[in-house]
Amino acid sequence: MSADTESSEDLDASSSAPESSVPLSDVQPERRWSIRFWRSVVVLFSRLYHHLKVRNRNPLPASGAAILVSNHISALDPLLLQAASSRLIVWMMAKEYYDLKSLNWFFRIVEAIPVNRGSRESAISTRAAIRALESGRVVGIFPEGRIETTQELLNFHVGVAMIALRTGVPVYPAYLEGTTRGKEMIQAVLSPNTISLRFGPRIALDYSDKGRGNLKEATEAIRNAVESLRLAEIELVHQKKPTV
Repeated sequence: MSADTESSEDLDASSSAPESSVPLSDVQPERRWSIRFWRSVVVLFSRLYHHLKVRNRNPLPASGAAILVSNHISALDPLLLQAASSRLIVWMMAKEYYDLKSLNWFFRIVEAIPVNRGSRESAISTRAAIRALESGRVVGIFPEGRIETTQELLNFHVGVAMIALRTGVPVYPAYLEGTTRGKEMIQAVLSPNTISLRFGPRIALDYSDKGRGNLKEATEAIRNAVESLRLAEIELVHQKKPTV
């Protein structure tokens, strides 16, 4: 379900792109009964069936706009991250999944933003993400743009840094690891798993400089923040291994 804006031209084009058809409703969507109901289902499904272990406190603010970035190991990732957050996370996701008739109704409820990857229409998705942030939402992005095939992080696309620098909103990192890695979508969702989730503090970015050089530095800073969580998880697992 991964998606990310892919080039700096998308941000320039987004200012003149037509508005996304994805509607934004009330200022505090967490109060809607539909969101409360589905979040309860997601929490039970993630923590009891998939044995989600959250290593530390979620640092997302109680109100106001923020961006949550994470590595991407399976199609289950958005549900796991949502289960660990009291805020509704508005995910940017691949349009081919968003358009699935069996699931589109749900993606509309949670205000997901479809991204047509490799298309000029991605500027519309960028604008929709900016509009969501301007409305005080938390936007979730997988900067790798696709699911990891190994435990090493992939390169991060610049889209998340572009959106952050343009809106000035805080960015928070997260890292997922577990038995969902390498599984196809249906298998990852339906078969029981064991997953750990670790959050990091707000990432320090220079919001005053929106040049291309700072865009690259911001992207590296975001990736480094997720990488530090990955290394911390590896160290913890290594410490727990019994010595012979």
